[in-house]
Amino acid sequence: MEWLAQLQGQIVGLDTAPLIYFIEENPNYLHFTDAFFESMFRGEFRVVTSVLTITEVLVHPLRQGNTILAQQYRDILFNSQGLMTIEVLPDIAETAAQLRASNNLRTPDAIQIATAIREGASFFVTNDARLPSLPGLSVLVLEQLIV
Repeated sequence: MEWLAQLQGQIVGLDTAPLIYFIEENPNYLHFTDAFFESMFRGEFRVVTSVLTITEVLVHPLRQGNTILAQQYRDILFNSQGLMTIEVLPDIAETAAQLRASNNLRTPDAIQIATAIREGASFFVTNDARLPSLPGLSVLVLEQLIV
């Protein structure tokens, strides 16, 4: 997959949806998410995401009482080689506010992108086509990679 080749040696921001597709084995995206996470686990690139991701991914398992799925999310977010889950620090919150003001982003999206920017990411992997690429941060939308 040529889109993965451009990530080599880079820092990559990660949105919530691709993680959900990977953990819950979404058949529409599993080929892409498996390749992405396998490359990450091999150390081909570093991945960063906001601690906000745990808030977003745990909703479904907690509603279902699925403690095993909830633990899978905790394990990958807090114990994976190559994946750093970053706290929302004041500078991230301020950058998120600037992103919301200039790009009309929702707060969770702004926090995710601000986290990626703070950590020096060159790419941001998502499935939200509404998110803009910014100077120095290219947004990669899974749905667009499939075509």
